[in-house]
Amino acid sequence: MAGMKGLKKQRRIQIIILAFVALAMSTALIGYAMRDGINFFRSPTQVVEDPPTPGEVFRIGGLVEEGSIVRGQSETVAFRVTDTNETIPVTYTGILPDLFAEGQGMVGTGSMVDGTFVATEILAKHDETYMPAEVVDALKEQGVYKESTGAPES
Repeated sequence: MAGMKGLKKQRRIQIIILAFVALAMSTALIGYAMRDGINFFRSPTQVVEDPPTPGEVFRIGGLVEEGSIVRGQSETVAFRVTDTNETIPVTYTGILPDLFAEGQGMVGTGSMVDGTFVATEILAKHDETYMPAEVVDALKEQGVYKESTGAPES
């Protein structure tokens, strides 16, 4: 019988090692995917509370703060994105989407450079049908998100 017990223990160790290897591999794969296009989403509050690593590409979303859009000489535009709790300055060079406006939702992809989010892509979010769930949740958390009535905005 003693041999049987030893075999069970050995089997359990093999299973533990296998599980560990599988976990390590999936963690590495997720890390690779994150690095490679699946950008981590953060609200302005999350950026302030848990700053991203320098050069980390992620998505930021919130509302374009009223009165914050500053258009430069070139195609560079500066504005602030807010979830009404924290506000992050953003710069972007390129053509902004048609729906981009103060008080509207937006999502940007880019990275933090000296406290400013330098965006490589800006998406305007006109209503919750386009707005990522994370943005809606972040805004609801701050108590500012209102469900649209479905009436078209004029």
